[in-house]
Amino acid sequence: MRYSPFFVVSVFALLCGPLTGFAATPASDKTGHDGGVEWRQVQEWKTGHDGGVEWRQVQEWKTEGQPLDVAHSLDGKLVYILNNQNQVLVYSGDGKLLGKVAVDEGVDAIDISPYGEALYLTNKKTGTFSTLQMDFIHNNIDISGAPTKGPANAPVTIILFTDFQCPYCIRLEPVLNEVIAKNKDNVKLVFKHFPLPMHPMAEPAHRAAWAAGQQGKFWEFHDRLFRSPQLNNQVIDAIAKDLNLDMQRFKTDMESPAAKAQIAKDISDGEKAQVSGTPTLFINGRIPQQRTPEFFQRMIDEELGKKSGK
Repeated sequence: MRYSPFFVVSVFALLCGPLTGFAATPASDKTGHDGGVEWRQVQEWKTGHDGGVEWRQVQEWKTEGQPLDVAHSLDGKLVYILNNQNQVLVYSGDGKLLGKVAVDEGVDAIDISPYGEALYLTNKKTGTFSTLQMDFIHNNIDISGAPTKGPANAPVTIILFTDFQCPYCIRLEPVLNEVIAKNKDNVKLVFKHFPLPMHPMAEPAHRAAWAAGQQGKFWEFHDRLFRSPQLNNQVIDAIAKDLNLDMQRFKTDMESPAAKAQIAKDISDGEKAQVSGTPTLFINGRIPQQRTPEFFQRMIDEELGKKSGK
């Protein structure tokens, strides 16, 4: 989805139907800056109507250079702006500059794939079309207190946001196990709870795994949950008994504020890193474009090459 550029970037929402994908009107004026970007959100937005269409401005921020073209991701989380300085500026949906992509002279139009993982360029000077694969590095995900598997000082860290009731997460488990076994000296796996609201037993299962972890049995409980054909309270209790957990302590820990707080923190950490579904992985901060052993291995080898200076 694309819009014509302005010297000051503005987004307008049509009010002839429900508003989707846009930020709500802020309650008060907000201003700020980040690097070379200044932004402001104002309460008194421009509004108007014509015939059966009503509109109001819901967002605005300053950009570097003169904007020539703009594209944004389907979920509204990324905005790409081509300027007259041979750059594509990449912003978050709230106007934070994430980075700049240098482009060749003559690039006159851009577009992106639905979620911004690819940037498309046309160049009127050379008569060419180019595709750039975009990687967004997330190196600030908090992993304190998270269960881990592998060497603490491993050169490659895989952070996994997952859901015990998610069928795609279940399918990913053997793939990850294969990759970790092959790279046991070089990879550390970090587990982050991310139960989805659509899965009614996910949140209790994650609290149960956390409670098992308080007795040193997180990974054993984790494996049994993923191997279970279905999840319910009886299955959770049976796993705990089979692992010889102190059942009274297990029940208390599972219902504790600490269990709920840890899961809420992991969900918040995921949302800050733009996680919106499961499974989502970060390999040294990068999200894989494919979930195959071969693609994971390629990324791991790339990261090991960076560490060795190759």
